[in-house]
Amino acid sequence: MSAFKITRLDFWHGARAVLRGIDLTVQSGSVTAVLGPNGAGKSTLLACLAGLLTPRSGAIALGDVDLHVMHSRERAQQIAFLPQTPEIAWPIDVATLVGLGRIPYSGIASEGEDRAAVERAMAMTSVSQWARRSVTELSGGERSRVLLARVFAGTSKWILADEPFTGLDPAHQFEAAELLRAFAADGGGVVLTIHDLSLAARIADRIIVLNEGRVAADGTPEVALEETVLRSVYGVETEWLVANRRRTPVIAIHGRYGS
Repeated sequence: MSAFKITRLDFWHGARAVLRGIDLTVQSGSVTAVLGPNGAGKSTLLACLAGLLTPRSGAIALGDVDLHVMHSRERAQQIAFLPQTPEIAWPIDVATLVGLGRIPYSGIASEGEDRAAVERAMAMTSVSQWARRSVTELSGGERSRVLLARVFAGTSKWILADEPFTGLDPAHQFEAAELLRAFAADGGGVVLTIHDLSLAARIADRIIVLNEGRVAADGTPEVALEETVLRSVYGVETEWLVANRRRTPVIAIHGRYGS
């Protein structure tokens, strides 16, 4: 088991503080969902964990190693990052794109190991039938599944996914969620951002709610998505309904608190 340890993390964009005083420890072996309104700092936190952004102050350690002194190749072997709006500007085929997930293992893994990993990842995400299709010909949802396959083609210990279910229909949302849960059950760590409260409550072991760059709530779904928290953070009324023996938060249709 490994862990991200985040200590007094501050990140500024120009003159604006995006993250302020974040103190968190995130363990592998579980799915952690980061929620919050637009501009709360969710994507920025994920990019800091991936080593793509350098905080203004504070520290991030993966295990016992400071993330920003870790060699980029080692970091890529430890962490797979799935951005929210990945740019695919050239017409490569699906198998080639999925194979990019093997770049951190160039010179380490054999050609056969790389090929097997790519085929396994495409089968897991049900994209094998598109292996020779150009990625630019796919729909947004299809492309999301291919990009998830690229993540699984690696043998990273952590998956950081920014809105990984965007563009997926409900059936494929749950398939992707089950793949991420299985990865965590095997000892991997998953941190993802998500807007759908109900889906977050179903798939996450732990939920961190950000608001204005600070941690507003942290705990199990039942704790972090408590009605008063959601009223304070989102300004909406919610209620908990029982679905599949688990309480699920549902945004009340009467709208914003106080309206």
